[in-house]
Amino acid sequence: MAAAAPATTSPASQETAAIRRADGESRSLADSLPRLVLEARRIAANVIHGLHGRRRAGAGESFWQYRRFVSGEPSQNVDWRRSARDDHLYVREQEWEAAHTVWLWPDRSASMAFASKGARDSKLERALIVTFALAELLVAGGERVGVPGLMNPTASRGVIDKMAQAMLHESAARASLPPSFVPSALAEIVVLSDFWSPIPEISSTLAGLSASGAHGTLVQVVDPAEETFPYSGRTEFVEPESGEVVTAGRAERWAADYVNRVAAHREAIRAETSKLGWMFSTHTTSRSAAELLLFLHSGLMVNKGASSAIVKVGRIG
Repeated sequence: MAAAAPATTSPASQETAAIRRADGESRSLADSLPRLVLEARRIAANVIHGLHGRRRAGAGESFWQYRRFVSGEPSQNVDWRRSARDDHLYVREQEWEAAHTVWLWPDRSASMAFASKGARDSKLERALIVTFALAELLVAGGERVGVPGLMNPTASRGVIDKMAQAMLHESAARASLPPSFVPSALAEIVVLSDFWSPIPEISSTLAGLSASGAHGTLVQVVDPAEETFPYSGRTEFVEPESGEVVTAGRAERWAADYVNRVAAHREAIRAETSKLGWMFSTHTTSRSAAELLLFLHSGLMVNKGASSAIVKVGRIG
C-alpha cells in the first residue's frame, strides 16, 4: 500500500462498512452539522476561561498593502485603479485587517469521513469541531477568521454559524488540499487534513500559500487504525475517493512496510514545512478535541506575540 493512501484501509467488518459510508456521510453534512456546532461551542466554552483576548489598538484605517482578490468575496472590494495595472484583481487591505486574519481550512474530502471503532469521531467530524471551536476563540480574542475560497474574513460573534452555512451551500467539489489564494504577509493559516495527498501536491500547495510571507500550521488528523494498522487475515482496502479496491490475503504482513511508509511520508511533509518556518503536527481522533484546540490556540498566541516566529511543537497525540 502506498503511504499516500492509508486513510482508505478498512477490515472486512466494521471498518469496511465505515469506508463505504464515507461518501454518504460527506453528503449528509446538513444532518451532522448541528451536533458538531454544539460540540464545538461546548469545547470552546470549556477552554475560553483564562484565555486573554488578542485585540490591540492600532491604526486600523491605515493602508497596509494590496492583496489578490479572493474568489467569492464582493466585487466592490476590488481596487480597480490598482487592478488596471496588470492582469490580476487586487483588494486594498488596511493594517488592522492584515495583522488580524487567521485562515482556517478543514479538509472535507471523502477520505476524512473514515472512522474505526477506536475513534471518538471521524476525521471529518474532528476537523470541523476543532475548526469551529478555534474560530469562536479567535473571534472572542479580536481576530478575523476566514475560510479560503469559502468565507471572507469576519470578526462576527456568529462566526460558527457563518462557517456552517457557507459549507452547507458550497457547490464546489471537496478537495483534499486548500485552494490557491494569496493571504496577507502577516496572516496565519491553519490546515486540518489527513494529508495523504502525494508530497508534490502538498509541496506545491505550501509554496503557493507561503509565497506572500504568511505563516501557517498543518495538523494531520488521523484515525487510530491509520497509526497502528491493526489488520490481519484477508482484508479489503477501499479508496474512498476513487473507489479502487485492493485485497490482502494476509494483511498483517503489510504492517511493517505500512508503518515505514507513513513515517517517510510525514518526514517529507515535515521537511517541506521546516523550509518555510511553518509548523507540522499530528493528531489522532482517539485523543481529546480540546487538546488539539488548546495546542492550536496557544501556538497562534505565541506566534503573534513573538513577531510571527513559529514555535516548533511536535506530535500532539
